[in-house]
Amino acid sequence: MLKNSIFIEELIDEIVACKNVSDATALLFSLYERSELIEKGVERCIISHVGQYRKSGEPYAIHPILVACIVAYMGGDECMIAAALLHDVVEDTSATLEDVRSEFSDEVAKLVEGLTKIVAIREDKLVSSDSNEKLANSALTFRRMLLISIEDVRVLVVKLCDRTHNMLTLEALAPEKQRRIAEETLMVYAPIAHRLGISSIKNILEDLSFKYILPQEFQKIHDYLDEHKQQLALKLNSFHEKVSQFLLQNGFSEGSFEIQKRIKHYYSIYLKMQRKGISIEEVLDLLAIRIIVKEPLDCYLALGNLHINFNPLISRFKDYIALPKQNGYQTIHTTIFDAKSIFEVQIRTYDMHNTAEYGVAAHWKYKNGGTMLNPKLDWLNDIGMQNEAENNPEELYEYAKDSLYIEDIAVYSPKGTVFTLPRGATALDYAYEVHTEVGLYAKEAFINRIKVPLLTELKNGDIVRIVTGDEAKYRCSWISSVKTGKARATIRSFCKQKIKDINNKIAIDILKSAFDVPKEKILDWLEQEKSTKKIFKAATDSIYLQEVANALKKYVKKERPFLLSLGDKYQIKKQKFENIVIYSNHKISNVEFDYCCNPKRGDNIIGFKSGHNVIVHHKLCERAAKMLEKDEEVIFVKWTRNAPHRYKILLNLENRKGALAEFLTYLARLDVNLATITLNESKDVTGEVFVLSIEIAENIDANMIRDKLKERFKIIDFISTNDPYHN
Repeated sequence: MLKNSIFIEELIDEIVACKNVSDATALLFSLYERSELIEKGVERCIISHVGQYRKSGEPYAIHPILVACIVAYMGGDECMIAAALLHDVVEDTSATLEDVRSEFSDEVAKLVEGLTKIVAIREDKLVSSDSNEKLANSALTFRRMLLISIEDVRVLVVKLCDRTHNMLTLEALAPEKQRRIAEETLMVYAPIAHRLGISSIKNILEDLSFKYILPQEFQKIHDYLDEHKQQLALKLNSFHEKVSQFLLQNGFSEGSFEIQKRIKHYYSIYLKMQRKGISIEEVLDLLAIRIIVKEPLDCYLALGNLHINFNPLISRFKDYIALPKQNGYQTIHTTIFDAKSIFEVQIRTYDMHNTAEYGVAAHWKYKNGGTMLNPKLDWLNDIGMQNEAENNPEELYEYAKDSLYIEDIAVYSPKGTVFTLPRGATALDYAYEVHTEVGLYAKEAFINRIKVPLLTELKNGDIVRIVTGDEAKYRCSWISSVKTGKARATIRSFCKQKIKDINNKIAIDILKSAFDVPKEKILDWLEQEKSTKKIFKAATDSIYLQEVANALKKYVKKERPFLLSLGDKYQIKKQKFENIVIYSNHKISNVEFDYCCNPKRGDNIIGFKSGHNVIVHHKLCERAAKMLEKDEEVIFVKWTRNAPHRYKILLNLENRKGALAEFLTYLARLDVNLATITLNESKDVTGEVFVLSIEIAENIDANMIRDKLKERFKIIDFISTNDPYHN
């Protein structure tokens, strides 16, 4: 392995400049020592792809060779580099895995097989950016990538390098294809790089994706930074010089530390603007420096120098050296005021820097020295345990996404074990993180020795103790209250079975109400019809309900021969209301939603007959469960197909008289219905933040509404409550 001293930004510039096979090959051998295996891999790559060209018109072989360059830079071993060179050979040429195995080795063939099996959305097979298939495809890509990588995480690293080069050459494709590939990159590849701790790749993927997904927003940030680059450079250089002088005067010698200076990544700036509801002019901490020292104790000496000589923003201080992230990341973060400017400062050792930049790959890149913290890869096994047959792609994506972004707060067990959880996680999330059984049997929670409800939100540094009981409690109605994918997946798994059991009882109760006979009679009739095992379908499938009801009429005729004609007495008919469709032989006048569970569109619902009215509950509502136990009369209910889509808006308004009225008037002019509005107390932004729930008719373009609102008002977020993408 050759010593690698260039920054990844410099490597990217060299890769972009490579336009022929010989230049690409020369770059590879400047990054990795020549060997028989690698030379043979380059030769096989060139021969296999002869006559094939990329959309840019360049020979195809340039792509795998440059992917191999990135793998080499990331510290990839000889087999990883060979696999990178051959990663498209099996899929795009006549070569087989057996050919690779016989010509190279079992290990190389296994890596190539893993890369070939990850049939990600390719540029010629992409679904529309607005298609409902988008989430399912991305979720399945997640699953393939992660399951294949459980055995060998090197597959993921090579695949990330492959996607990095694809993103660098995206301009050759049509705009729609650019957007679709960028969306998948931001949703799938950048989070995986983040979870593996490879921040150098993650930052590149995020910025490149941002450029193609939101080109106008990207350009605004680019133009602002370009316009102010001289002023920003002066500030950064001045602060850099001051920090260097303070360190040299207080415990550090020349050459015992390094200071890197940078402007924040574009996507990071954009996320901050969205999160705070501010413009780029209002982003205060655009500038950052990184102090790299030799020993962990030196980090704290450098921190002391900073906090003594500058005013720190204590609320932004984080010590990830004492509390490392699960991906192995260790760095002290602090924010400093200097000369009317704010600077973000990171302090870490050289080993910590290598782990932060290269993550799991640091263990190959720097295997001859150093003490990098090993990233935990248990999350790969957790995701692998998710049963594909039981989880739809959306649930799997949600689970994987949560597992990948689990990086926000650190809490302690009573014994001092550190658990990293997403911001907003509850004591119950912590219980499931400790162990599935602890979550299932959790009875009480104590945070910092104080007894609290299980859904209490955790804060950084909390000490959490869970007391378990003798009975498992799956708490189906809490599924939207927990934060982690692990907690939701476990609760959901039980709830699916519970919903099936509830549907079974509902179906029988609906038929009991329709025919006005005891439950035992219905069960007997269903047994004769051999419909007992699948009767649960009648609670959700109106056509099946009607078929079953028609089949049971003959038993009524036998029971009541004096009836000359059944007429419409037992005819299950459709009755439509604004949001609900009812199927019943009873005349219903009105539908009401009960206050106790407030079911929203898409939830599993149950209807109880009350005179000529129907009261709708969530199927997992505790009150509904008691009503079912009491055998109260049940009616078939389901949501109407066509209904307004509901969205949540986070709106930052000026604190002036009439501002809210002006917004609501404009909303009405756009023919948008307001469902709810609340004031969200926030110290992070100026003005007032309102949370609004709105309804947009199906025939109105929600994107058009969002864009019109953004033209006139500060919209922090515009979220579909039905769309798992939250777009």
